Amino acid sequence: MTSLASLQILLVDDNPHMRAIATAVLKSAGIRKVLEADDGGAGLRMLRDHGVDLAIVDYKMFPLDGVEFTRLVRNSPDSPNPYLPIIMMTGHSGKQRVYEARDAGVTEFLAKPITAKAVLDRIQSVIWKPRPFVRTEGYFGPDRRRVSPPQFPGPFRRATDAAREASAGASAAAV
Repeated sequence: MTSLASLQILLVDDNPHMRAIATAVLKSAGIRKVLEADDGGAGLRMLRDHGVDLAIVDYKMFPLDGVEFTRLVRNSPDSPNPYLPIIMMTGHSGKQRVYEARDAGVTEFLAKPITAKAVLDRIQSVIWKPRPFVRTEGYFGPDRRRVSPPQFPGPFRRATDAAREASAGASAAAV
């Protein structure tokens, strides 16, 4: 795992014990550069001052939580790196929280209590299998679809897409 030694990771969590555990896991994996922040605001300031490769953030913090941190990293005009891989940690991994984090632009999700294997799996996933970024009217972040099915015929996701119907009609008329 020495290939991880060059990474600089920002760890944002308001619980000092959780930061100590996560930092120990990261350092045991060979990661030597771990910056720590105790809330999202401090994390944003550190992002501006350091060349961070990856952020691991807690979901629930005060005054700036991990979801809002992610939204600001992705969408703020003065964001130092809107493409930064962000792994969200939380002790509450209900479906609604996962969806909220995903819709904010989180790259990966990690449920507490964390394990070394889970942390390293998420880090390796964002490094070795990066997902393309998508910009729509209401979203900017990693593509929320994990896979593209082989039968996926093109840019339209649904058979009811107006553009697909129009192109199908034009194709039929040309025949």
